[in-house]
Amino acid sequence: QEQLVESGGGSVQAGGSLRLSCTISGYRHKNYCMGWFRQAPGKEREGVASIDGDDSPRVADSVSGRFFVSEDSAKKTLWLQMNSLKPEDTAMYYCAIGVCPCNVIPDVVRWGQGTQVTVSS
Repeated sequence: QEQLVESGGGSVQAGGSLRLSCTISGYRHKNYCMGWFRQAPGKEREGVASIDGDDSPRVADSVSGRFFVSEDSAKKTLWLQMNSLKPEDTAMYYCAIGVCPCNVIPDVVRWGQGTQVTVSS
């Protein structure tokens, strides 16, 4: 079964940028999509961005214009470029793979372990 490994989290001041990476090992089901989710303390996990089955990026309204999602041509690595970060972006960020577009929890069949992003004001 596939494994998802995230990297790139860390601490940054408001207005800064971070780039998250997610690499999938093992067989990747060709009809699945990959996406990013996040969960802040005391809040529900929510979809942030994903690449849909037609290779189009989908980004949540809350991060539109600041976050950008992309995927390599082999569809083995997913990136999340996060710009103009705000304290409210502080959360554990999870990579996921599942039913397209993979931007809501019921779509997900496998999760990564998560990477922490902390934005200070």
